[in-house]
Amino acid sequence: MDAPTMSLTLTLKPREEDRLMGGHLWVFSNELKEVPKTELGIVAELVSSGGRRLGRGFYNPHSLIAFRFLTRREEEIDAEFFRGRLQRALDFRRAALPGEQSFRLCFGESDGLPGLVADKYEDYVVLQVLSAGMERSLPAVLEALQTVLKPKGVFLKNDHPTRALEGLPMETKVACGEVPEKVVITQDGIRYAAALGGGSQKTGFYFDQRENRSFLAPRFKDRTVLDLHCFTGAFGLTAGRHGAKRVLGLDSSMPAVELARENIALNGLESVCEFDHGDAEQVLESFASGVQPVKTDFILLDPPSFVRSKKNLSAALRAYTRMNSLALKALSSGGLLATSTCSHHVGREDFVSMLRSAAAKAAKSCRVLALRGQAQDHPILLGMPETEYLHFALLEVY
Repeated sequence: MDAPTMSLTLTLKPREEDRLMGGHLWVFSNELKEVPKTELGIVAELVSSGGRRLGRGFYNPHSLIAFRFLTRREEEIDAEFFRGRLQRALDFRRAALPGEQSFRLCFGESDGLPGLVADKYEDYVVLQVLSAGMERSLPAVLEALQTVLKPKGVFLKNDHPTRALEGLPMETKVACGEVPEKVVITQDGIRYAAALGGGSQKTGFYFDQRENRSFLAPRFKDRTVLDLHCFTGAFGLTAGRHGAKRVLGLDSSMPAVELARENIALNGLESVCEFDHGDAEQVLESFASGVQPVKTDFILLDPPSFVRSKKNLSAALRAYTRMNSLALKALSSGGLLATSTCSHHVGREDFVSMLRSAAAKAAKSCRVLALRGQAQDHPILLGMPETEYLHFALLEVY
């Protein structure tokens, strides 16, 4: 089935094409000469104010992001188009992650498929559709996915708040085939039971921290590790497998904790790892007040995004500063803090500045042992800063 198309030409206001020529893939509604009312997610042509053709993409008159580039060439947006993009995305992952069977297959704009996130869990795929154009093209996407991967089942996890901005309803359902509640995946020799739907955060597993976990692995030996916001335990299990003396993980989601406990058993790490339901900030505050619930020399701090939109960036950075300051206060000389943020609104300079403020507030001197980002299956477009969202640091207190 081909993706539905419609003949429509959109014209930019004067002097609005420079950012697009630099590789950006979004046009905002206030950059268009007119915002014609039409169906959500149709395919439209974009031209400059002087009439020069710029490309073809999805158009949504009800979204702030009115136009999302699909291609700068003249080509049909049909099942064959999506097959080609998905095949290229798969080839990229297979080259970057040889032998891996579970990874982020498609990362939206970074793979030329705006508003489509696809995670591969062994023989199953979980999709998130985040743009009206991709929603309209879903039959063609599913057809292409069957051609490229032949998955046993595809689950639609369309419950992200971004869908409301596109005028799309929330829904979770099986799109095709049969999808189990959980599937066991393997990364770096560790087995994880990943929930494919039914209330799991994101799409069931944090693939974006894959390489940061591998990077930390040799640094866990003989450490006592506190894993805050542990989710299903990937960082903590990595620590346990690589020689940590003890690992305590906490998460505010009881379903996540239950899955983390299942993962302990899958890997035979019952003597090292313990995961429990708890509030990370309360635990850190207990350290600051002089009560130390657990002696630790390695803290993992991977909180959910505090940045709902750019307008609350300042408040979010204050929250990140507070949590990191409390974590640093809990560490003595030689202690390590591995910490992250996961919003494209927080740039690398914002992240480093936040850590600098946190160290000053904690009255701690810190070495920066590493500054890293997201895994290769979440590629970053040079011309589109929004595709870089994960910042990771390893700090040593001295």
